[in-house]
Amino acid sequence: MMHRLLIDGKLTDGASVTDVIDPTRGEAFAQAPRADKDQAEQAIAAAKRAQVDWAALGYDGRRPYLERFAEAIATNRDRIAETLTRERGGPIADCRFEVSRAADAIRHFASQKIEDRVIRRNEQELIVEQRYAQGVVVAIMPWNRPMTLLSFKLGPALITGNTVIAKPAPSTPLSTLLLGELAADIFPAGVFQTLVDANDLGPLLTSHADVAHVSFTGSTPTGKKVLDSAAETLKRFTLELGGNDAAIVLDDVDVEWVADKIYAAAFINAGQVCYATKRVYAPRAIVERLATALAKRAQAAVLGDGMDPATTMGPLQNKMQFEKVLAFIESAREEGGTFLTGGQPTGEGYFIAPAIVTGLPNDARLVQEEQFGPVLPIQAYDHVDEAIAEANSSDYGLGGTIWTGDVERGIEVASRIETGTIWVNQHMALPLDVPFGGAKESGIGLQNGVEGMEDFTQLRILNAKLAA
Repeated sequence: MMHRLLIDGKLTDGASVTDVIDPTRGEAFAQAPRADKDQAEQAIAAAKRAQVDWAALGYDGRRPYLERFAEAIATNRDRIAETLTRERGGPIADCRFEVSRAADAIRHFASQKIEDRVIRRNEQELIVEQRYAQGVVVAIMPWNRPMTLLSFKLGPALITGNTVIAKPAPSTPLSTLLLGELAADIFPAGVFQTLVDANDLGPLLTSHADVAHVSFTGSTPTGKKVLDSAAETLKRFTLELGGNDAAIVLDDVDVEWVADKIYAAAFINAGQVCYATKRVYAPRAIVERLATALAKRAQAAVLGDGMDPATTMGPLQNKMQFEKVLAFIESAREEGGTFLTGGQPTGEGYFIAPAIVTGLPNDARLVQEEQFGPVLPIQAYDHVDEAIAEANSSDYGLGGTIWTGDVERGIEVASRIETGTIWVNQHMALPLDVPFGGAKESGIGLQNGVEGMEDFTQLRILNAKLAA
């Protein structure tokens, strides 16, 4: 199938092409059109032209376009999910869920509206908080969850009157291009566009004077480069960056129950989720039983082609990440870690058997850094205050989980964790009407909820004198 970029309402070939690798096999299975700087400039100019009329439609005028787009994504779910499975790896059921979640997000934000808020009104004065669209938004996505993470940007940005240029990760461009192909028959020209690059157009897009907002999801080091690039024009930005989320297990849990929960939280998408559990702190009295229970679940994982219904875990998405995780595994061995199971490469592509590691010092690389892969360190603590201190010692502050048989106790512990989101007895609960974002080096700004919509708007205070 030939894929094309969407620029100024027209599906067009790229200036060149780039291979797309199937991580299950480690070889190219398709080609994507690759845009050059001239095409990026065309897209920015088209977005700027379209934005005035798009904003003028108002919420009621924009809503039907987003509703049609959400319906088109839902109708084409299976086709998009199959493409997503091929380019990012992962079980087909998980990819179908991701596409459905994207459709739901766009549908949700289509129904939202930011109203003017009267701050003060009396005989002498009227003060009103108003919000208006910022302009052209560049949405830069990572390779681990390209559909959902785009939808969390696209829905709020479009409904508030901005136009959007979507730039997917070079290794997972095809599913985003499919959305562009659907959008071509729905949105006015320039309202939504797609550009694929080889990580070379980012500096142009993030520094361009006609781009008003950059919404980036990805690694913290790259996020810092985006922030630096945006600074020259003081453009607005949203950064959803890395995490080293801790799971703290309290001493009143059922070990088998919590093992199921932690395994799911840690190995979702082979550990390639920013909110995945990256390290576990458990009471010394139960840590061995918990680690053994987790190892048993890891040993039962079925690694394979995502199109096979029996597959429960896919590969690392790309060779660079595959090699990075192998380096984490080697460092854990060198620092005294005991692998209860897993850690070895397997299969044709970028597969690593899920690993459970015990016995590491708390300053080990695997504990302190974000591995973003299927390798989980289990750490013992003697007092819960130690676990809280270790959880908070990270430069990251995205999310985390508390597991307990006493919810009130769990809430008390959770309220001491320095992260943007903290869950008690659940994981990855991200309602579309609730904002999320990172603390410390895990990001700046919010996504979802009214707050996520507000991030794509400019605040204006209208202050009128009504009487002399």
